Amino acid sequence: MHHLLKPFEGRPAAVSARAADPVNAPMIRHWCEALGDTNPAYAGDDPIAPPTMLQAWTLPGLSTARAGRAPAHDELFALLDGAGYTAVVATDCEQEYVRPLRPGDEITFDSVIETVSPRKSTRLGAGYFITTTTRLRVAGELVGTHLFRILKYAPAPAPAGPAPARPRPVINRDNAPFWEGVAAHKLLIQRCAACGTLRFPWLPGCGRCGSPEWGTAEACGSGTVHSYVVVHHPPFPAFDPPYAVALVELAEGVRMISSITGVPHDRVRIGMPVELEFIRVDAEWELPVFRAHADRAAGADA
Repeated sequence: MHHLLKPFEGRPAAVSARAADPVNAPMIRHWCEALGDTNPAYAGDDPIAPPTMLQAWTLPGLSTARAGRAPAHDELFALLDGAGYTAVVATDCEQEYVRPLRPGDEITFDSVIETVSPRKSTRLGAGYFITTTTRLRVAGELVGTHLFRILKYAPAPAPAGPAPARPRPVINRDNAPFWEGVAAHKLLIQRCAACGTLRFPWLPGCGRCGSPEWGTAEACGSGTVHSYVVVHHPPFPAFDPPYAVALVELAEGVRMISSITGVPHDRVRIGMPVELEFIRVDAEWELPVFRAHADRAAGADA
């Protein structure tokens, strides 16, 4: 199979493609609101775009064809789909920022299929890693590059036998007190000892003032769903898709990723109020999750 895929290396995936919209303040604002990024450089009368938005400017809409897209990309995917490698997952990306982007910049870009790996065996299934590099320009000037790697694979069959154990969290010296709080049925948030800023997830230093000194504050347990995704694929050990994973905004103002219980995955809604609870996932572990109520879900649909 690899001898059929190797010739795709070096072929263009997009040539002189044009971003659907110029860089613009509304998209910058929505991005920053979604991530909770209050950096003043991204607001005001002369904002710049957050550098990590680089790929966002090149994404096509769900129902719009991208002008400039070369046939190599679709041909490569059709070849892999036809051979049974029908699933895809992003594995990593690398970005280089040459200069800031500002509202009004009109982006053009070129993409090249850099490499197609030999067949690899992974826990998700066997497949091929495909790496593309995109170069973004404004008025012919290079403004950034984006390397993106995916795995195109054939899903592995579910293992026979008893259900696998739920994956364990990584506990280190920076977050061990958080898990001690969970064991005591407390949801602890870090509080900077120097400036008082609350932060979550737990980190070794304050993102606002840089101080390494900290204390804790116990969350009251109330929150709202800020955003969410419904996971259908790929399957992970000890998880049964589909299920909802939400970014919950706590009453204290910080956000954390958690499972939503109490309602089906398709009833979760942005803005839905939720309450903290602790669930036992096996004989050794309890985890903090957030419970929504069916009557509130019904109200959100009304």
